[in-house]
Amino acid sequence: MDFDLTEDQRRLQELVADFARSEVEHRAEQLDRDAVFPTDLFRKVGELGITSIPFAPEYGGMGMGTLDMALAVEQLAIADQSLAVTTMVSVAAGLILQRFGTDEQKAKYLPAIVRGEALGALAGTEPQAGSDTASFTMRARRGIDGWTLNGQKAYITNAGTDISTIALTLAMTSPPDAERKEFTLFIVPRGTPGYTQGEPYRKMGWRSSDTRPLYFDDCKVVADAVLGTEGQGRFLLHKGYQQARVFLSACSLGLAEASLKRTIDYASERKAFGGTLGKLQLIQEMVAKMAVKVDAARLLTYRAALMGDRGTVTLRELAMAKYYATEIGTEVADLAIQVHGGWGFMDDCAVSRYYRDNRICTIGDGSSQIQLLLIARSVGLDVQFAG
Repeated sequence: MDFDLTEDQRRLQELVADFARSEVEHRAEQLDRDAVFPTDLFRKVGELGITSIPFAPEYGGMGMGTLDMALAVEQLAIADQSLAVTTMVSVAAGLILQRFGTDEQKAKYLPAIVRGEALGALAGTEPQAGSDTASFTMRARRGIDGWTLNGQKAYITNAGTDISTIALTLAMTSPPDAERKEFTLFIVPRGTPGYTQGEPYRKMGWRSSDTRPLYFDDCKVVADAVLGTEGQGRFLLHKGYQQARVFLSACSLGLAEASLKRTIDYASERKAFGGTLGKLQLIQEMVAKMAVKVDAARLLTYRAALMGDRGTVTLRELAMAKYYATEIGTEVADLAIQVHGGWGFMDDCAVSRYYRDNRICTIGDGSSQIQLLLIARSVGLDVQFAG
């Protein structure tokens, strides 16, 4: 086992870390306060090449791997998890398109996403169903020259900004009375008649990322809007979710690292009981536990990413990384607030934002409970999923 990063990976890590410190960190609090998507900042992410890391050179990508992308997302998340999740969702959507799209589809939509000039979205979740994708009700009806989509999606990231481009949208394509439901994934460009984006949600966290409902009212798309094979949409979407789990793990890992660093700095400076907080054994115990959790999350996340690059990853490694990293992200942020005391409860304190931001990570891309079911099944227990 070799736990060292390559020289190229270390340089990539340092490059993104420098960018995050100089361009992102000082803006994160105000972006959270204003709840406005920072188009200019995301364009800089693209200009630096972060959005191009895992894509093929023929589309303008660097041809690097999942671990490389996870390293970049982690560094972004140390500065601002909202920007990191915006980046990872667009990249995840682009990777589905790269893997399953036709040459024409990829040539039309991928280059702008790879350059960071456009955002891709994954439109799966509906108001009444999230992890249970078999319960989605949005429908697509085949016509003479294409498809007509009707339904609603909820809590969708990246679909309503001024640089949003496509939403990969899952819809049921089997007849209403079919014994077995079939779903198809469609490429729906922004501006398609009948496709509208609702107002952005008022959120607990990730306030500067774009999240809103999507409405499809007799939305007509052309026949070649189908991504991959008709009827295989759930499989494709789940492949995207699986890849995104590694990136979301990295998002939580970066936030946990930021929580730990700020806690160490604060405990080393804050005076209490004739010394610093850091000299108190109970504080030392809290910080030590935080450090262990961060390192364990890093190992699980990097392992899943590296196995993905080697083609050996299974749902077990992905679920373990996603479950543990996202859970400890919240746990470490909570401990950070405890050490900061009353100051940690204030919105002006960064660890307060960390706690709010990470809370959604244990829900998105398959909740912690879904990950535990996947892990239980992977060790041999009889776990059944409906649908």
